[in-house]
Amino acid sequence: MPSAIAERNSRSEQLKRDNIVIRTFDLWKTYVMGDQEIHAVSGAEVEIRRGEYVAIMGPSGSGKSTLMNLIGCLDTPTRGEYYIRGELVSEMTDDDLARIRNKEIGFVFQTFNLLPRATALHNVELPLIYSGMAAEARIERAKASLRAVDLEARMYHKPSELSGGQRQRVAIARALVNDPSILLADEPTGNLDSATSVEIMDLFARLHNLGNTIILVTHERDIAEYAHRIITIRDGKVSKDELNPHH
Repeated sequence: MPSAIAERNSRSEQLKRDNIVIRTFDLWKTYVMGDQEIHAVSGAEVEIRRGEYVAIMGPSGSGKSTLMNLIGCLDTPTRGEYYIRGELVSEMTDDDLARIRNKEIGFVFQTFNLLPRATALHNVELPLIYSGMAAEARIERAKASLRAVDLEARMYHKPSELSGGQRQRVAIARALVNDPSILLADEPTGNLDSATSVEIMDLFARLHNLGNTIILVTHERDIAEYAHRIITIRDGKVSKDELNPHH
């Protein structure tokens, strides 16, 4: 009988060989409310390869946001295993997890999460400040990231001087600035009108064509349709996982 450690090591090596950036095995997240147990995620099995464009879709309360928080290392599972780029997350130190959140995963949120008094450039620069990059290199990298989302002309504007779509572009530039292996977008068009939503989704398509791995969490079918693969979550489980025939 191989030991559990040997088994995990061999699983880890296999995932790295297969270029799998995210793999969950029987992942659970349970909350205790009084004498009740709420299973927000119950045995989810998800596998995402490098360079894929995947939507995680489901109605409110299906567990998709909890699953996103687990994938983004913003929360820890109650049980089960989660590997990111072949590394078992439960064995990581707090420093490892902070590095993953800063460098491996770029987050894009529905509410943009920008500092209101900082310029677009400074907002994009923030992850590089945390990772200790020298000022000159940092500013160049932040400018290049804003260029990639067509916002170079607005780099010295504050969020209040930008439209909703422009703010989301700043948030995407910030998510991209560390060249993460995964872009994780939670309802990225939730606060935008339909025309601006189309612009932002076109931008994601362009970023995917450049080789980025994108995971999009949404409750809207028309937004999920932009992805090449759609994983549907119901009651904390994967109820469907299918390639999008339109791509």
